[in-house]
Amino acid sequence: MQLEWRPYRFALPSALVNAQGRWFERRGWLLRLVAADGRVGWGEVLDLLASWRTPGLDDRPLAALMEALPRAQPAEQWERQLEQLPAALGFGLGLALAELDGLGASGWLPAPASAELLPAGMAALDRVREHRPEALGTVKWKVGVEPDAQERDLLRQLLQLLPAHTRLRLDANGAWDRQTAALWADQLQGEPRLEWLEQPLPPEDHAGLLALAQRLPVALDESLRAVPAADLKDWPGWQVHRPAAAADPRPLLRRLQAGEPRLMLSTAFETGIGLRFLHHLAGLQAQGPTPTAPGLAPGWSPQGPLFSSDPEQVWEAARG
Repeated sequence: MQLEWRPYRFALPSALVNAQGRWFERRGWLLRLVAADGRVGWGEVLDLLASWRTPGLDDRPLAALMEALPRAQPAEQWERQLEQLPAALGFGLGLALAELDGLGASGWLPAPASAELLPAGMAALDRVREHRPEALGTVKWKVGVEPDAQERDLLRQLLQLLPAHTRLRLDANGAWDRQTAALWADQLQGEPRLEWLEQPLPPEDHAGLLALAQRLPVALDESLRAVPAADLKDWPGWQVHRPAAAADPRPLLRRLQAGEPRLMLSTAFETGIGLRFLHHLAGLQAQGPTPTAPGLAPGWSPQGPLFSSDPEQVWEAARG
């Protein structure tokens, strides 16, 4: 199999702010894996760290690994290497191998309607007012960014704006401690519109997450990449999967094909190659026993051929 890769870079229309910092752009590489018979498998490697504006950040290690990848070797060799590669590379190569094994041969599923991603802070209220609130289905709000008392007051105002049928997801990205989480739980106790708190506590506080899940619905995100899978077998709630930020995506694909419940799909702001796969997974999830709106962040990515569902268009767009 022959491997080609091509770098890409694009700016987000507006900065994404969460408890971990400010996200201004996305960088990565597109992969093109060509079999001896001419079949092509497409993949994408996201340079997640380099997408954050962090002083002194050195993003060369992943780039160096890309340069060191062999340009030709049998599929068996790629398979043996996957577990030793960083997660982002594992995702890209695993995705390309999955397509060569037949993924998408009978068509790619479209994604269902996405949740709306609200900006952090006061801007969340402005965004809801700009919409027709009665048209909102599921909304996600990034918290853990502003002073806590201020955010809890914003929550009170947000709940006044949202209609009764809306579902609300609050994502703290692991920024709260147990005391802060308890204050939010007190305020949200009995709130019928709350779908879940997403990663309210750091991944290492799994006991605290389990205890909080006894009071309110809690979903894991960062824990899925930081905690061994065996330690999550006792988790009773939802799991928010960002496939492009994980490793080889084929195990998750099999779980969704088998109809495993309480799995939800979320974007890491991919190009059209990663999005085609993400939409397919979200389509599988919608056919399962616990369908829910995926987190595709509509309106937060640019438009153009780099985000086409045709991988050849994406590949050519990256050339420029």
